Amino acid sequence: MKNYLPFLLLTAVFSLVSCGSDKKEEADAFMSELDDGLETPAISEETINDILMQIPAPLEISMLMRESGSDYDRTILSNPDKVANYNTQFKQAINLGIYGTDLIYTNIFGKNQEGLAYMKSVKKLADELNIGQFFNLRLIGRLATNNDNLDSIMLITTQNFNEINRYLQEKKRANLSILFLVGGWMEAVHINCKMAIENPEVPALAERIGEQKIILENILLLMSFYAETSPEIKDLHTDMLKLKEAYDKIEITYTYAEPTTQVVDGVLMIVDNSKSTVHITQDNVKEIDQIIEDIRKKLTL
Repeated sequence: MKNYLPFLLLTAVFSLVSCGSDKKEEADAFMSELDDGLETPAISEETINDILMQIPAPLEISMLMRESGSDYDRTILSNPDKVANYNTQFKQAINLGIYGTDLIYTNIFGKNQEGLAYMKSVKKLADELNIGQFFNLRLIGRLATNNDNLDSIMLITTQNFNEINRYLQEKKRANLSILFLVGGWMEAVHINCKMAIENPEVPALAERIGEQKIILENILLLMSFYAETSPEIKDLHTDMLKLKEAYDKIEITYTYAEPTTQVVDGVLMIVDNSKSTVHITQDNVKEIDQIIEDIRKKLTL
């Protein structure tokens, strides 16, 4: 099964590491002043890649949205003007992921002016977390205003997320990495739920939500490592267990079929003919949507 992570493009805001030596020294000095007594398990690069590699091509996302006939809806996005309200590392990291997802949503619909507001909020949160040295706002702006570059952004930024992850691990702040992922993933499912409810005649939208069941299990496992050392993550983990209860009602069946081979441009390729079927109803979608709404309200106050 190819897990479909619609709009989980928080990695797109980690576009090209542009870290000068002076900025790195400033970042190191700042982080050394923080309480480094908090010992949290590091997230391996392999684990991060396992999750990120399950993100589909952005152009695939765009195609599904357009084929479904979904319209741009600004009201379902987080308000970029509330960025000043996020004054803890927990809120900043979570909302960095949320804003990153919203940024690409505006891009897919060509809302470049609104996307600019999200770019500014993304940069502000990155600076507050002292990882602004990993963000080249001018380059992000140039790429994000041309959706032909979405796949290039994804390819580059998966690698750069690992750079940020390694940096945070060195500074004993690896818990922030999972918060980026959680924020972006949750906003992704939030948007997808709104689309699926608005377009019940397009089953692919609901199926993409159901496919997140496995991703959610992985995320909850990662969060459990930090729940004992962070009250905020513990509370969020508890809230997301309610989301898991809703996902437990969704069944995914796997049908094996023998693989075949075919030649593509002179290269022998193995074709996986096995299929996964997601059994999800509109009631399931609405339940997931409501739980995420409740969690999201706490995170974006």
